[in-house]
Order: sequence, then structure tokens, then C-alpha cells
Amino acid sequence: MMNFLRLIRYKNLLIIILTQYLMRWSIIKPILNVYDFDLQFSEINFLFLVMSTVFITAAGYVINDYFDTKTDLVNRPQTVLVGKIINRRSAILIHGILSSLGILMGIYVSFYIGFPILSLVFILITGILWFYSTTYKRQFLIGNLIVAFLTGLVPLIVLLFEIPLLNKTYGYVLIQMRANFNLIIVWVLSFAFYAFLLTLIREIIKDIEDYEGDNEYGRQTMPIVLGVLNTKVIVVSFILFAIFSLLYAYFRFLTDFITLIYFIVFLIIPLILLLYKLIIAETKNEYHSASRLSKLIMLAGILYALVANFIINQNLL
Repeated sequence: MMNFLRLIRYKNLLIIILTQYLMRWSIIKPILNVYDFDLQFSEINFLFLVMSTVFITAAGYVINDYFDTKTDLVNRPQTVLVGKIINRRSAILIHGILSSLGILMGIYVSFYIGFPILSLVFILITGILWFYSTTYKRQFLIGNLIVAFLTGLVPLIVLLFEIPLLNKTYGYVLIQMRANFNLIIVWVLSFAFYAFLLTLIREIIKDIEDYEGDNEYGRQTMPIVLGVLNTKVIVVSFILFAIFSLLYAYFRFLTDFITLIYFIVFLIIPLILLLYKLIIAETKNEYHSASRLSKLIMLAGILYALVANFIINQNLL
């Protein structure tokens, strides 16, 4: 059982669940309270939406391991499961079951909200994850951008399925009040943007860490095409952009003391530390340490939703 949980990256899946529920209850719900509106997506159907995301993501991890066995034996032999502990035929079967469950749940919730066209989102994501594993991740930057985009999509999916129901229920009232749901959209988009940016940073750091195996099997990742030094310069630029964009967001839109402390302690200082660790990194273990730190920063970014919830509720008092 533990090997199966490791195969589907259960810790990452828990973060996905946390992210989507935080968007629902810490961002969307308190802003709706401003207008005395209620969430329209029922709890059971929201659970189906979350589990659809989880199953499709888990299937993506499985198929990625299936096609990455050779390079993983070079880059991280101690973590390889497919072909050693879990046979390749079982991995394909697991992928098929998880993908099917995810797509079926996604189709159900799409029809439930009256927008069956949204079913294509789940089908397309499943296909993108397959082609990412077989082709895109071997190409310059494309694989990194795909993973970053799909990570940014995790909070956006909550918005994508809640807003149509809200508009259907409260559209007439909003017209009368000359109001809209733009505040909700801006908040969720902000989380999606930083999820995208921090994931892109982490994916490129992982490519540097995996340089040896990727080079051996002819992959065209950024460190191989541009060199490790040039790649580090690019990642440093992204980290600096993340730091300055956080400062801009604070002074331009937020300005409360709690956010300032949270940003400094849990985001800006760790990003500066990541910057330092990346600059001095030379060994595989040092790059791995930087990658793990970037993941913790991503988690801290998600947990800021709890602070946002407090701020939004305080403004209602």
C-alpha cells in the first residue's frame, strides 16, 4: 500500500486537496458573505470535482514514472518503483483506472453545473499529461511550462465551476447592485499566478538536479541546451521577480500588518534563502535541497489563504 501511495505522490495530492478547499472556504466563501450570497456548488459535488483533479493528477504521476524509468534509474535510483517493485503492466492499469475515474467525475460535475463543454478540460488535461510524459518533458522549456500551467490550474478549477452557478443564481441581483465577482476572480488568479511561477522555478531547479540522466538519454532540458550557469541565471531572475512582485502586491493592494509579517517570514526570507542556496549549489544534493525548499515556499503561499480569510472577514466587521 505504501508503494502505491509513493507512486501516486500522495503528499502532492494532499496539497491539491488543501489548495482547492482553501480557495473555496478561505477566499470565495468570505467574499460572498459581503453580498449575503451562498456557495452554489454542493459539498458532495465539490468533493467530486476535487477527487477528479486528484485522480487525473495521480494518473499523470504514474504514467510519468512509467516512461521515465530509465532516466530515473540514473537520476534517483532509490525512488524508482515502476519496473522494480510495481511491474509495468500494473502501472498502465493503474493509470487507466485513475484517468477514467477522474474524467468520469469531471464529466459529471460539468453536466451538473449545466456546462457540459467543461468536460473537455478533464479530457484535455489527461491527454496533455500523457504527451508530457512521452514527449514534452524532453523538449526545451515546454515541459516546465506545462507542469507550471497545470499547477496554476488547480485553484482556477474551483473558480471555473463555482462562478457559472453563482451567475445563474445571483446574476439579476448583481445587475441591480451594479456588482460583480471580480474580487473573487482577482484573489484566485493571484494564487494561480504564484503557483505557476513557483512551480516553474522548482521544475527548472529539478532539471539542473537531473542533468546527468537527462543528458545521457538525449533530453533537451534548459540546463542541457543553455548550460547550468545560464539556467541558474534565469532561475535567479524568476526568484527575484517573485520577491519584487510580492512586495508590489503588498504595497499596492494589501498593506495590512499581518500580511507584511507573513510575507517576510514565510515567503520573502525563504525566497532569499532559495536564491542563496541556488547560487552556491554545485552538487546534486544541493540542488535537491533547493528543490525541496521551493516546495515548502509553495506550501506557504497556499497557506496564505488562511491569512486572506482573516483579512476579508475583518473587513466585513
